[in-house]
Amino acid sequence: MADSARAAKLAQRIKVVVAEGLRKRVKDPRVEGITVTDARVTNDLQHATIYYTVFGDETAQSDAKTGLERAKGVLRAEVGRNITVRLTPTLEFVADEIPVNASNLEALLRVAKERDAKLAELSATAEFAGDADPYKTDGGDAE
Repeated sequence: MADSARAAKLAQRIKVVVAEGLRKRVKDPRVEGITVTDARVTNDLQHATIYYTVFGDETAQSDAKTGLERAKGVLRAEVGRNITVRLTPTLEFVADEIPVNASNLEALLRVAKERDAKLAELSATAEFAGDADPYKTDGGDAE
């Protein structure tokens, strides 16, 4: 078994090789808008998971997935030529959910900012229910 540092280094190399292979070797128009975001390799170096994003709607994403599945053999051969391991790892392509999660997070932050602004507006015109300073001071009240 390989150590995790070697697997991480190999994953970075596979990420670069797959991205270059998509750009240079694969002529399918369905894979033109794909960005390879990450790659992970198992510790035994037998399986690589490649994460990608596609700019576009649902049809562009499904077309990209189909194009990647069709180009998997070409990309695996390209990986085999460019890395130095005894066995070329199998490739699995997974759509990266980071853009979806980021847009959801941005929407939540926008709602929180609106609520904060509304609360600041209300607190600017609010009055205290009791004294402005409710704490006892060492002033004239001695018991």
